[in-house]
Amino acid sequence: MNILSIGGSDPSSGAGIQSDIRAASALGVNCFSVITAITSQNSTRFSSVESVSANAVSQQLDSILSDFKIDVINIGMVYDSKIIEKIYLKLKGLKIPVVVDPVIKSTTGGALLKKSSLFAFKRLLIPTSYVITPNVNEAEVLSGVRIAGFEDLIRAAKKLSHLGAKNIVITGHTFTKNKVSDFVYEKGEHYSVSGKKLSGQIHGSGCNFAIALSYSIAKKKSILESVKFAKGFACQAIKSAQGLGHGIKIASAKPDKIKTELASAILEFTKLDGVASLIPEVQTNFVFAKQSSKSISDIVGVSGRIVRAGKNVIVAGDLEYGGSHHVGSAVLTIQKKFPHLRAAINIRFDEMFVKKMKKSKYVVLSYDRAKEPKKTRLKENYTVSWGIQNAIKNSVAPPDAVYHRGDVGKEPIILVFGNDPSQVVSKISQLLDA
Repeated sequence: MNILSIGGSDPSSGAGIQSDIRAASALGVNCFSVITAITSQNSTRFSSVESVSANAVSQQLDSILSDFKIDVINIGMVYDSKIIEKIYLKLKGLKIPVVVDPVIKSTTGGALLKKSSLFAFKRLLIPTSYVITPNVNEAEVLSGVRIAGFEDLIRAAKKLSHLGAKNIVITGHTFTKNKVSDFVYEKGEHYSVSGKKLSGQIHGSGCNFAIALSYSIAKKKSILESVKFAKGFACQAIKSAQGLGHGIKIASAKPDKIKTELASAILEFTKLDGVASLIPEVQTNFVFAKQSSKSISDIVGVSGRIVRAGKNVIVAGDLEYGGSHHVGSAVLTIQKKFPHLRAAINIRFDEMFVKKMKKSKYVVLSYDRAKEPKKTRLKENYTVSWGIQNAIKNSVAPPDAVYHRGDVGKEPIILVFGNDPSQVVSKISQLLDA
């Protein structure tokens, strides 16, 4: 996935383009950037801001849009009218969702949008947005509504809707005791997504929210799903905030180690010589579970598949929790007896593969799908669990692989297990080299 972030530079990396890139990296996606202004700020104070020329912004946009596929555009600090006009002209007509995160004032005190540019912002950028994400103060400025309660949120959202915003998320209202909530106005309906109020002032939480929201929208998630995801991501960034300077803490989006480790192993897997020969007709998935997984939602897999493309394989889909029900169910079941087995991949069945694994002293188990009771066949995604349970029930040693020879209309498959994804790839590599 490619996110294009348009905004200002923050040398402290607390917010702006630098924060967006860090957040996107933590989400495992690429972030292109177009810089609109250079700020001088740190954790204690805001010193100055200097706008990039409108022509330079235009040329940056041309460079990115002419060469790369962009899945979503995130707009932050734009500062002046000429830049706003250039951005509008470049994005007008593009069929790419745009998330506008109004940046009017820095957490450290600096003005990030000229008062004289407010009219252009409302006339040009707000109608361009698929979602606009002002905080309460920003919503007041943009709507002209003083927000002191829930009714004011509704009034402000309606004003923004009349300006052309398709969906409005007013972040960070605290009208419910001990809660911080995001007010959502969508197609004339409204609701709040709430979470526990976290203490302290943090620099960059809004940027993390906007990038996570952009990411989720690019994945075709609903507004509600995207807001929930973005709120959770931003909360984690706040909880992980670092006191790097003498002033306020900086939000710190942490990479998901489960996804990072699996992504690295998948890349290694796709580069193995002869790997295409392992891909079955149903294609392949590769999963990695959290320790002590309780459900499929604790297991990361490819939302699509790893597919054969001639002599190579490609990953068609993103890494997501709950991304694989088939291989994920196998790991979830095997962990009940062998909790250290957290990773697995499915490959094409071949008698030679089974012989090679046994020759290499791997523990190889099997089950017969034809013996599965009718009642379990009727339960969605239960066949794999039933098969793994039957394969391991009399085994003292944890299996390296479990296979079945198929059934009517069902392709035979081998599942290779490991403590982690790199161990699975190591076993696959030995299988190909044997």
